[in-house]
Amino acid sequence: MDKLARDDEELLIARSKRGDVNAFNQLILHYQPIMFSAIFRLLGDYDTAADITQDAFLAAFRGVQTYRGGSSFRAWLLRIGTNLVYDHWRRIQRRPAESLELLTEEDEPHSSESLSALITTGIEDNPEESLLSQELQGLIQQALEQLPFDQRTAIVLCDIQGLSYEEVAAATQATLGTVRSRISRGRTRLRQYLYQYRELLPRDYRLTKSSQEPPPLEGGVER
Repeated sequence: MDKLARDDEELLIARSKRGDVNAFNQLILHYQPIMFSAIFRLLGDYDTAADITQDAFLAAFRGVQTYRGGSSFRAWLLRIGTNLVYDHWRRIQRRPAESLELLTEEDEPHSSESLSALITTGIEDNPEESLLSQELQGLIQQALEQLPFDQRTAIVLCDIQGLSYEEVAAATQATLGTVRSRISRGRTRLRQYLYQYRELLPRDYRLTKSSQEPPPLEGGVER
């Protein structure tokens, strides 16, 4: 957000704390795509993600008085969303069909967030590329769903939603060191998984088994 937008956000939050539903609805309009995208990437189910997104905003409105501004409002909202996802996850006791836990636990240094650049749009005019992109998005989602939930959450918030390590720590109520470890290990597992399907990746992202990150591609995050 630019400075004016941040000022607007602070005003809308203040009005929301006074019970102004219209003000909070404006916040929803801005943050709904972000919230839905994060929840969908965590669950992989459109309808469930839509329901939990709605529940998250209801919970946020009821609890907006507790927001003190110590972290970004986006991180605060995503903490509510990820908590609801975690509650849902525990209820259904979902387990990945193919665990990535057996892959290397080796840590890697913080590097460029290449995953967000792979989740792109804007090629719908080319049917062949669009088909390949859909296949790649499905592959990335499949890989995410096989990560341990805490690593998946950290990867989605950092590498797809673009939160800083500090914001991820605030959203997940974890220490900064824990967040760094989850992201590092999650990236390693994702890279190992995607290596099996490297022919689907853009040329600059055809990963090797080394820990080197490819250069970032231009592109936005898919909803």
